[in-house]
Amino acid sequence: MHYWDGLTAVPRDPAPSVVTLGNFDGVHRGHRQVLDQVVSTARAAGALAVAITFDPHPRVVHRPNDLQEAITGYEEKARLIGDRGIDAMLVIHYTLEFAQQSPEEFVKNVIVDAVNARAVVVGRDVRFGFRNAGDFGTMVRLGRKYGFEVIDVADFGEDRRCSSTWIRESLREGDVRAAAGVLGRRHRVHGEVVHGFARGRELGFPTANLSDEVQGMIPADGVYAGWLHDESGRRWPVAISVGSNPTFDGVSRVVEAHVIDRPHEQVEDFDLYGQFVTVEFVDRLRGMVAFEGVPKLIEQMSQDVDRTREVLAAVPADPHR
Repeated sequence: MHYWDGLTAVPRDPAPSVVTLGNFDGVHRGHRQVLDQVVSTARAAGALAVAITFDPHPRVVHRPNDLQEAITGYEEKARLIGDRGIDAMLVIHYTLEFAQQSPEEFVKNVIVDAVNARAVVVGRDVRFGFRNAGDFGTMVRLGRKYGFEVIDVADFGEDRRCSSTWIRESLREGDVRAAAGVLGRRHRVHGEVVHGFARGRELGFPTANLSDEVQGMIPADGVYAGWLHDESGRRWPVAISVGSNPTFDGVSRVVEAHVIDRPHEQVEDFDLYGQFVTVEFVDRLRGMVAFEGVPKLIEQMSQDVDRTREVLAAVPADPHR
């Protein structure tokens, strides 16, 4: 997939394209339906399949105090979009100045002049231009004027429309299974393994601790069953702890993954420090609680490992699910 970092990075006199636009946070099932329609339409027309997205998220620019976690990190979003067969992703640097464009100016400058769109694939809830004044009807009208077709992608027809908001709500509640249902795959975060306080090792449950700069939305505090994918592509079953370690009066939220059932010869020399790993959440086992003393904590951790083993044995290990 070609990566166009801003309008000036788009080749001059670009080939005809089929385009969609959006933030694509999470690249969930609804997003993938749109992206797949773009690809199939582009292939049939001999055109480029192009996804237009924005960085930073427009909400960050217009409401800087209303911060909202991204479901997926930027690199992960690009990879997921590319996996659908999109030929090029245009990332527009969103600013207040850019936001002043009228709906027609946006369409003319970006969709027509920059990427030479012959078709635009959007849902009926699309909004664009100054103060989101442009809607689906506006896009259809401008398509007639500038010579591109507008293709409507219908919703899934479920009880509730697939949305990034729905995913965030599920993750805030720790319901990673519900989030996976909307995403169409399990939720994942990515980060570098760093040294922690070594409490897990002292208790007999060594963990891979992710740095504070985790990419992807961290679900609610608690203990989860899941998988860890290292840089070499190996997959490890893990019991995941998310929280501030209340038993030890912690204050910062951390993500820790305890690898279970390692071969005996790997117990001592297993080292992930400095690696950029992926932690994949399968199911939540329990909430985060403070225990009265280390022995009770160790007893619960042993139960968590047993439960993790049961959960993972009952589900497919495919990391893309």
